[in-house]
Amino acid sequence: MKALSKVTMSVGLSLRRIALCSLVLGLAACASVQAPTKSDPFESMNRTIFEFNDAVDRFALKPVAKAYNRTLPKGVRTSVANFFSNLGDVSVMANNLLQGKITAGTEDLMRISINTLFGIGGLFDVASAAGLPKHQADLGLTLGHYGVASGPYLVLPIFGPSTLRDMTGLLVGREVDPMTYIDPVALRNQAYGLRVVNVRASLLDANDLLEDAALDKYSFVRQAYLQRRQYLIYDGNPPPPEYEDADDDVPGYDTEAESAVPHTAQPEVAEKEELAPQGARVELLDEKETPAEANKSIPASQGLPPLRTFPSLRLP
Repeated sequence: MKALSKVTMSVGLSLRRIALCSLVLGLAACASVQAPTKSDPFESMNRTIFEFNDAVDRFALKPVAKAYNRTLPKGVRTSVANFFSNLGDVSVMANNLLQGKITAGTEDLMRISINTLFGIGGLFDVASAAGLPKHQADLGLTLGHYGVASGPYLVLPIFGPSTLRDMTGLLVGREVDPMTYIDPVALRNQAYGLRVVNVRASLLDANDLLEDAALDKYSFVRQAYLQRRQYLIYDGNPPPPEYEDADDDVPGYDTEAESAVPHTAQPEVAEKEELAPQGARVELLDEKETPAEANKSIPASQGLPPLRTFPSLRLP
């Protein structure tokens, strides 16, 4: 345990220093980057930071996370995750109340009270067992709830995918994070390090799936992150996406070419099956089902759009 404490403290100190230095240098480079798309004007810089995050994850975080899983029993890891989740519910409650979601905010308060009192400081998730739902909310979502535009997509050093709005929420939201007020500083850094390692360890399987499924990890993570944020802002029922340029994003329709293809061939399905991983299930959206209707069928807890995607240290 002493060795683990030293590792988590070292991780916390190193990540904070790297994050502060890299964030300043990375954002300062924004002015010199050409804008290839409306939603991702800093793609060149973002890809560079994405590769940096990937290297940090591959050579530092992932090995530590694997050692963490080997060292601690699953029950202990679950209790650690529950503890940090209980602390995070304080920020969730504040933002749900700011959004006027009184019922959700009240449930968050009840979760905090029950898990703190009866779950031994949050080590056990008694509230979920009692039927109280776990909500997700942060200042970035609160700003989006009131119509603040997301702004350009950004990849933050260490923290991963974000937008200008979400980055602002991340910085300001620290004021309602109970971990900000842990004293002494050494203990706070250990707590940050342990939280990072615990989250990373819980995502090892998801990271392997990302490696296998994504032809372009950067584009995959960007699209998944933006979709997930929209999904949360609109409580699971986001509006249909608006294309930046219909001529570029929507392929042309050739009636003569289409009529020349036998209907039994189903070329679209065949093409998707060739591109999909072996054993993957390929489905096409029902022609009668609109994008909005399709979104309604996506549960809030499903993996895609993901809650978190690596390479990233952004925490809920």
